[in-house]
Amino acid sequence: MPAEEQPAARALVFGASGAIGGALADALAERRDIADVVRLSRRDDALDLTDEAALRAVAARLSDDGDPFRIMIDATGFLHDGDNTPEKALRQITSAHMAKSFAINTIGPALLFKNFVPLLPRTGRAVFATLSAKVGSIGDNKLGGWFSYRASKAALNQIVRTAAIELKRRSPEAICVSLHPGTVASPLSAPFAKTNLDVSPPTKAAAQLLAVIDGLTPRDSGQFFDYRGARLPW
Repeated sequence: MPAEEQPAARALVFGASGAIGGALADALAERRDIADVVRLSRRDDALDLTDEAALRAVAARLSDDGDPFRIMIDATGFLHDGDNTPEKALRQITSAHMAKSFAINTIGPALLFKNFVPLLPRTGRAVFATLSAKVGSIGDNKLGGWFSYRASKAALNQIVRTAAIELKRRSPEAICVSLHPGTVASPLSAPFAKTNLDVSPPTKAAAQLLAVIDGLTPRDSGQFFDYRGARLPW
């Protein structure tokens, strides 16, 4: 059912201080079907995806508000920092880089599912979407490299698939998906954006992703889609 037909409800965006997370939160705030947008981020709220006690406390606080969340979007993620860059060859793999990639890209979202899915209503349409990446597709991997990022996003996709099965038992009309946003102009992608690569501004990427979310049905739960709504291979 299109989002405009739903009663006004709340939306929750994790990673709202980032380029695409902020654009998603702003776009949701402009919608008439969304009464309120809760923005959470490491920068503004000291939200640490690896600190489950802190996540549990935030979820408990939000659950006390009473109004249901109909849309939750996880826009967190890690690709590189001052000490780590995507590996181009096996010899560049380090345990520290891989551990950080899995901590933020896989374990963190899994803890978000664990602690925040209970805030979704048991009846009616609701969506929990997490931003994955096309390079996390095992079936689409033709170039190699980027071991830690690819593996952590592939693992995230498995978490989504598995969570969707459990969510269906709890909330039959709820939807849980992985979304590939494409290459978005942001600090995360800046070092790797090529001149011939289609790079979207965050506002465009957010609009595309929300259009995909609006078109999802419960039959799509547990799947992996790109920003055009095309289903991606695992």
